[in-house]
Amino acid sequence: MADDNEDLQADEELPAPAEDSFEQLENDSPAERSGHVAVTDGRCMYVWGGYKNAQVRGFYDFYLPRDEIWIYNMETGRWKKSKTEGDVPPSMSGSCAVCVDRVVYLFGGHHARGNTNKFYMLNSRSTDKVLQWVRVECQGVPPSSKDKLGVWVYKNKLIFFGGYGYFPEGKQRGTFEFDETSFWNSGLPRGWNDHVHVLDTETFTWSQPITTGKTPSPRAAHACATVGNRGFVFGGRYRESRMNDLYYLNLDTWEWNEIMAQGVCPVGRSWHSLTPISSDHLFLFGGFTTDKQPLSDAWIYCISKNEWVQFEHNYSEKPRLWHTACASEEGEVIVFGGCANNLLAHSKAAHSNEILVFSLQPRSLVRLCLEAVICFKEMLASSWNCLPKHLLHSVNQRFGSNNTSGS
Repeated sequence: MADDNEDLQADEELPAPAEDSFEQLENDSPAERSGHVAVTDGRCMYVWGGYKNAQVRGFYDFYLPRDEIWIYNMETGRWKKSKTEGDVPPSMSGSCAVCVDRVVYLFGGHHARGNTNKFYMLNSRSTDKVLQWVRVECQGVPPSSKDKLGVWVYKNKLIFFGGYGYFPEGKQRGTFEFDETSFWNSGLPRGWNDHVHVLDTETFTWSQPITTGKTPSPRAAHACATVGNRGFVFGGRYRESRMNDLYYLNLDTWEWNEIMAQGVCPVGRSWHSLTPISSDHLFLFGGFTTDKQPLSDAWIYCISKNEWVQFEHNYSEKPRLWHTACASEEGEVIVFGGCANNLLAHSKAAHSNEILVFSLQPRSLVRLCLEAVICFKEMLASSWNCLPKHLLHSVNQRFGSNNTSGS
């Protein structure tokens, strides 16, 4: 379902979600997938969409069920599945999603009939047994229909950048360049863009700012990250090149700035992830090179020092592209899914449903103590009732038990 155009043809501490809102699935996990979205509220990661290979002969791919949301508890390492209702989005890949105040916002993507520019929201704080999707009819001129775009979150705004899709119907600020190879494919021709669109989540109104400075080239399958009032973007594909350039957009003044980092830099790539891990650091992982090689390298970019440092880890034999990455409250980056080989080759794509955990800072004393309590549960279980209620809850969650006996 992916071709050389990187396109699919057929892509506060907050309380945990209410237990009765989800179907508990012991020893179960979501299907392998690529091109999905994953967002976090700090404690839970919500996964939706994407596609995988069919378990049949040939090269048939299919989208994952559109009415399923998978929730990964970052504290306990357990999955739960939630069915959704309402204005359920079509099954898609390459969509763009964020989670703000426990509300999931979803925009764009590619489905069986092409690209879309519809906007949806899902309130994970809902006390209903079934979560409800709502399609939001926004005011103003929307972005063109596209997928593989990026998003920044700042104040009450969602700022979308770039992507691959149809030529815009209305007047848009910025550049659109057709992909000449798309003229030979069925459906409308498509291309890359460098458009910036802002959605105000209070009024649900689209607008386009007037940007200044050196604008990045049009691109898709790039990675975006927000730190303070800066929206960073690294890499992505434009025509036959997968780039390693780094820019930021000042989200107050709308000025673009190209960053020329000191020393060694990561190679050019698309379909990678870029995750804020502090007020001064970004974490880059994986992707796909111009030579169509899957990557397993990880890097940390220090904003104040303007330098990249390669991060050594234990997943060097686990390349990933078109995966997702979310930061936890414990200073970890949780990578889920993606493809482990050349997604564009004629051989079967090696989609994954593995969780890769990158620990980027020492674990908290509370977490170390809880892990010790679990490790020595036979010895300590009789004293569990002495724990404060919130810690007892954490212990029981980690142990997978609703009682306090520890057995």
